[in-house]
Amino acid sequence: MKRASKAEASTARRKRVEADLEREPAAKAVAKAAIKAKAEKKGKSKAQAKDSGGHESAATPAPDEPMSRKRYEKELRKLHAELVALQLWVQEKGLKVCIIFEGRDGAGKGGTIKAITDRVSPRVFRVVALPSPSDREKSQMYMQRYLPHLPAAGEVVIFDRSWYNRAGVERVMGFCSDDQAKRFLAAVPLVEKAIVQSGIILLKYWLEVSPEEQTRRLEDRINDPRKLWKLSPMDLKSYSRWYDYSRARDDMFSATDTGFAPWFVCDSNDKRRAHLDIISHLLKQVPYKSPKREKPKLPKRQKAGGYREPQYAFKRVPPAS
Repeated sequence: MKRASKAEASTARRKRVEADLEREPAAKAVAKAAIKAKAEKKGKSKAQAKDSGGHESAATPAPDEPMSRKRYEKELRKLHAELVALQLWVQEKGLKVCIIFEGRDGAGKGGTIKAITDRVSPRVFRVVALPSPSDREKSQMYMQRYLPHLPAAGEVVIFDRSWYNRAGVERVMGFCSDDQAKRFLAAVPLVEKAIVQSGIILLKYWLEVSPEEQTRRLEDRINDPRKLWKLSPMDLKSYSRWYDYSRARDDMFSATDTGFAPWFVCDSNDKRRAHLDIISHLLKQVPYKSPKREKPKLPKRQKAGGYREPQYAFKRVPPAS
């Protein structure tokens, strides 16, 4: 029995060795294929990470992944430099630029405008966000109160909601009749054509947000004390009328998406990506060059000439903590 057991064990070992020898070529082939696939994937990632200047940057996130803050701030910094160049060009050439932002409540209009104006002069980039019309303004021709805010030479005017209030919120919430809204939609292309013919570069952006993302943002405004000011009773009323706004938007596009003043639609579910996309787009719509200028040098400060800081009991601002 003991000898038989040894023989069986020896036979089993021999079979295992033979099986390993048979599997070795296949195992090597699988390992080589895995190494090759990994190398190809790594090379592809590096190629995608190359930016326009030939330098490696963070890999571009997939369309369904939120953009990271690090990548966003890096890209935004470059676009801010271009916006400053655009500002100098607008001033030098006396250009007139008008940018309109429309969209549902919570679509991200304010954040996009803030991203555009963060590093430029408010004297050149003016933001217009008109309140509800007064009784006097209600008696005027509808477009009348917007016309004085159009840009003069050397200005970029950004409308945070515009005359398109009549086609959207006023129509949906019953502040104007269907007949008034239809007459507005018929007349506005004629007005915009006159605006463009006067030399104004007119850009119209619609920020499109999904129902789920709008809900999340409005709930965030309710729960975040820093954002309470962004939530109005009108936002709550209009929230329930999603499809009325969709119909109003469709009618607006149909009547006012013209060749001389087209609408540009941007998916704003990812705010950071939307900011970068819109800034990149508007920079392409306004022909500009970086004006040549010498780098300034700080002059020497004057000598004190006997001046001494006064021993005055200033009322100092105390530290917060």
